[in-house]
Amino acid sequence: MKTILVPTDFSDTAYNAANYALALATQLKVDRIVLYHAYELIVPIPDVPTSIPMVNPDDLRIASLEGLDKMQKELSPVAPEGISIVTRADNTLLAATINDVAKEEEVSLIVMGITGGSKMEEILVGSNTIDVVKHTTCPVLIIPGKATFKGIKKVVFACDLRQVADTTPIAPLKKLLDAFHAEIHVINIDHESKHFSTDTPFETLMLDTLLEGYQPQYHFVDNPDIIQGITEFAEGLEADLILTIPKKHGLFERIFKRSNTTKLAYQTHIPLLTIHE
Repeated sequence: MKTILVPTDFSDTAYNAANYALALATQLKVDRIVLYHAYELIVPIPDVPTSIPMVNPDDLRIASLEGLDKMQKELSPVAPEGISIVTRADNTLLAATINDVAKEEEVSLIVMGITGGSKMEEILVGSNTIDVVKHTTCPVLIIPGKATFKGIKKVVFACDLRQVADTTPIAPLKKLLDAFHAEIHVINIDHESKHFSTDTPFETLMLDTLLEGYQPQYHFVDNPDIIQGITEFAEGLEADLILTIPKKHGLFERIFKRSNTTKLAYQTHIPLLTIHE
């Protein structure tokens, strides 16, 4: 693992995520942080009054580069020895090109901030971060606004225990677990065994086989609210990280429905790591 990409909008939340990434870099043996700003020129809509001022794309780029330069200079003094901070700005939609940027920069991990507040703040700030998760194959670490790095010692792996062999990205997962050297707590949230099936014991055994050598501990929690169940368990355990695997029509989709305004990310101070199947 060599490079972490930190998308930024220059907010306090983005600065906090960048500081978290710098602190995490040593544990992950990263030697390069890329601060990335995607700025977009809004296309005028027909029938909208022409009196609305249009922004010059050159002005947007200059402002973007100035913001990145300021952020780079402010973060450099706290960067661990041997870690370089570089910048990149593109005139694009963040979610639309994040996968290409990650590949071009040879990124191993994307670190982004997220913050709660009003419903509008959650929709605007949260949607950008969640869209990145949905549009990239790169692992994404979501940092809540007030989270601080204290080392990764306990990881809660929220798993639906379905099609484990086909959907668990074992190579990138092991790469991160090897870097963390953390306790692994696998948690499955159910209510009155509604999702327990004849396949569940086999799927648990399959996951245990995939995680051989990491000594995972298993926890089956009865809670009608999956988000509350994960949050309460992770906070009670004093976990440093919640891990989930985005699946279509799976656990992640249920957690991050737009109607729920990404409640898990907003309700906990614990960073959330997503690794795609």
